[in-house]
Amino acid sequence: MRLLVIGGTVFLGRHLVTLALAAGHQVTTLNRGTHDLVEQANIERLIADRDIDLSPLSGRTFDAVIDTCGYHPETVRHSLSVLGGSVGTYVFISTVSVYGDFSKIGISEDDPIKYTQPGEEGDYGSLKADCENVVTELMPECSLIIRPGLMAGPYDPTDRFTYWPARLARGGKILAPGRPDRLIQFIDVRDLALWVINLVGAQARGIYIATGPNERLSMGAFLDACEQKVGSKDSELVRVEDAVLQKAGVEPWTEMPLWIPAAKSSLAGVMRLNRSKSVAAGLTCRPITATIADTLAWDNTRAPSIRRLAGLSAEREAGLLRQRKQERIPGKGPLPGEGLR
Repeated sequence: MRLLVIGGTVFLGRHLVTLALAAGHQVTTLNRGTHDLVEQANIERLIADRDIDLSPLSGRTFDAVIDTCGYHPETVRHSLSVLGGSVGTYVFISTVSVYGDFSKIGISEDDPIKYTQPGEEGDYGSLKADCENVVTELMPECSLIIRPGLMAGPYDPTDRFTYWPARLARGGKILAPGRPDRLIQFIDVRDLALWVINLVGAQARGIYIATGPNERLSMGAFLDACEQKVGSKDSELVRVEDAVLQKAGVEPWTEMPLWIPAAKSSLAGVMRLNRSKSVAAGLTCRPITATIADTLAWDNTRAPSIRRLAGLSAEREAGLLRQRKQERIPGKGPLPGEGLR
């Protein structure tokens, strides 16, 4: 197949290019040229700002375009106006953030999504929903829309998954959320990339939620897997109740990745999505231990001076642990939820 990947140099796009080349496809990338990757040295690279000038695409035809970085509907509309009928399949990488209400458990592709309302600037989710609308409007018979959940794996720029393997590897007392039975979801970016390429080859159409893993996974089981696979011998999880973390001002998802407080009922379904349609379409996920080990191995190649974008800083975590210790009541033992494995 002749593939055009719009983006292709950061996270999902980077893996899409690598796996497409490994499968023998002819790959062209279109981006601003801000990343110079060794593994892409021999592919065709089109350098352009897609918001301003798409002339490098004039007269080109592709079996499929995979748009990994369309964030504004006007940008996507401009791309489609140039590519038009010269593309067999237009794959738009969207997000599960298009759902405005996550209070429902088991959200599926058929549930309503939120669009930007007149007079509003729109947020990430609603703008992605607007982009989806442009794709289905202009290419109704040739569109494939993928809504990934949390992506994990090497080159993750968000650090939301990476924090936990890296933190378990560092060892010591580790602040973690209580209720270890709470369910979580994520997908290895490489499994997602390979599946998208396979869907393109099968000329699939429609909308798919894409998340994993294959089996139901709890936060406790995930942290146990991190500890067993990469954990330091002196690591000790200190599980703290949601209310205590919230009182301390710990930010869900950013300071405490994968943690959604039970009190936030409007987000109850954000990591309990219905993935049955994508599974039926062939989506499979590698063991979580492989994602844990590979993500840590990649993280270890980064200089310690590089700022991590998610997770508690060592100073913040130490301060919270000291605060917990000071709040002990003499003779009463540990506080509820503390020290549970």
